[in-house]
Amino acid sequence: MTTLLHRLAARTLAPALMFSLLSPPTAMAASADADRAAVAAIDTAYQAAVKRNDHAAMALILADDMVLIGSAGQVVGREQLLAEARKGSVVYEQQDELPGTQTVRVWGDTAVVTALLWVKCTYAGKPIDRKLWFSDTYVRVRGQWRYVLGQVGATVEKDGVALP
Repeated sequence: MTTLLHRLAARTLAPALMFSLLSPPTAMAASADADRAAVAAIDTAYQAAVKRNDHAAMALILADDMVLIGSAGQVVGREQLLAEARKGSVVYEQQDELPGTQTVRVWGDTAVVTALLWVKCTYAGKPIDRKLWFSDTYVRVRGQWRYVLGQVGATVEKDGVALP
């Protein structure tokens, strides 16, 4: 059966697909584990860069055509995010994923991070203190993971009070 599968694959599948189908599961699992760890680290680094208003570090992670969709449906592009960071419009006390909430799922060259984020900051002189779920999507481009899409979910806690 295995020989027939190999012959069929050699005749009909592209070499890259054939390699992935015939690779030992442990090699693919090790690669997926490495990808998950890399994306988790990049997303954590991105949140830390936002917290510091480090536009240069943010720019290294964000794809040129990246968009962030807020919980009310507003769409913000890469340049808007970088401009806000350059201005220091938001002063962060917290911009951190809550420990144990981050999950990274990888499908080839695409990865999605979900986590519960605690945002405590001052924006336009007004204090903000919220916990919210988010999803960040990364795509591997020329060997580098790039942040292409962010989606902010509903706020689950505001000013220390859980919301229904």
